[in-house]
Amino acid sequence: MAKSISATTSLQKEEVVNNPSGRNPLKGRERIRCFDAATGGELWSHEYDQPYFISYPGGPRSTPTVADGKVYALGAEGKFLCLDAATGEVVWQQDWKEIYGIESPIWGFSAHPLIEGDTLYALVGGEGSVAVAFDKNTGEVKWKALSAAEPGYCPPTMIEHAGVKQLLIWHPESLNSLNPENGSAYWSLPLKPGFGMSIMAPQKAGHKLFASGIGRVGAVMELDDEKPGAKFLWRAKPKEGLFAANVTPLIIDGVIYGCDIDTSGFTAASLETGERYWQTTLPTLGDENPERGGRHGTAFLTLHEESGKLFLFSETGHLIIAEVSPEAYAEVSRAKVLEPTNEAFGRPVVWAAPAFAMQSAFVRNDRELVRVNLAQ
Repeated sequence: MAKSISATTSLQKEEVVNNPSGRNPLKGRERIRCFDAATGGELWSHEYDQPYFISYPGGPRSTPTVADGKVYALGAEGKFLCLDAATGEVVWQQDWKEIYGIESPIWGFSAHPLIEGDTLYALVGGEGSVAVAFDKNTGEVKWKALSAAEPGYCPPTMIEHAGVKQLLIWHPESLNSLNPENGSAYWSLPLKPGFGMSIMAPQKAGHKLFASGIGRVGAVMELDDEKPGAKFLWRAKPKEGLFAANVTPLIIDGVIYGCDIDTSGFTAASLETGERYWQTTLPTLGDENPERGGRHGTAFLTLHEESGKLFLFSETGHLIIAEVSPEAYAEVSRAKVLEPTNEAFGRPVVWAAPAFAMQSAFVRNDRELVRVNLAQ
C-alpha cells in the first residue's frame, strides 16, 4: 500500500503571533500522520503535547525521512522520533534540548536528517555536537563533531568528489566537509549568512559547489580533484548572483535557478561568474494582486529529469510547470491547488514543500493535504 506521511501541528485556541525576529509562546500538539496515498484516508497518527517558544510558533518545520520501514520525524522544539512506518509505533525517541543542554534555534529545529546505510546524520547543536551521527535503528550516537554558537537550519548533505564521500555541514559560521565514517574534518571555509540563517543545501555541479543565504551571501567553491579540499572561486556582489535561502536552488547546465531572498524574484544566474541572466516574480509572488510584494518570495523547485521541465509549487498555492534557459522563463501550465493559509511579512503564504510520486504531486497547507494527478 502506498503511503503519504506528513508532520503537522494542532494548536490550542489562542492568538498566534508571527514575529519574524522574536520568540513567542504557544501551546500545541505535534503530530506525525500517515495517509493512504490512493484514498487520502488516515492510516495512523502519533502525537504529543508541544509548547512552543520560537519565532512563528508552531511546527514541525522538517519533512519526515522514510527509510527501511521506519519514519524519522523532527519536531520544531527538538523532539526526535523513530517510528514504525506500518503502525506508527515508537521505535526510539530523543529530546535534543534535554540531552544536549541547548535551546531551540529561534526559527525552530528545521534540518531534516540524512540517512545512508545504517547511519542517520543530523544537525543538532551545542558544544561539539552541531553534527551528530546516530545508529538509525537504535538512536545510539556513533560520533559528534563541530561547535558553533548556532546550528543553523541546513540539512546534512552528502557529496562525492576526488573519489571520497564527504558530509557537508553548513552552520552559520562556516561550510564544513567531514569524513562521514568518524566526523573528522576534511576542510572548512568561512561562509556566514545573516541572522544565523544557513538554510539551503549546498549544490554540487562537477567540481563546483554553490551555497548562498540572507545578507547577500553567495559563493561558488572549487573542489580539489585530487583530495578532499575546496577554495572560493567567486563570491557574489550585491547586484549579481543569486541569494537563495528558503528553498534550495537547482543547477542545470551551468545555470543556477532559484528564488532570491532580497528581490523575491525567481532568478537565473551563471555558475561560472555569478552574472544574473533574468528575474521574474511570476512563480513566487504571482500576478493576481499587483500590490503583493515583499522579500522571501518562495517557490519550491523540482526538476523533471526526463523532460527537463521544472515543477514549481508557489507560495500562492499554484502548481506550475515551466521551461527555463539562460534566455527566459516560460510557463507551460499552472493550476491553483491550495489556498495560502499562513502569513509571512504581511502576505498570505503556503510554505510547505511538495512531494512527487505515483505520477502525482502531494501538496499541503495547514488545513489540507491534496493529491494532484500529473499523468495527463
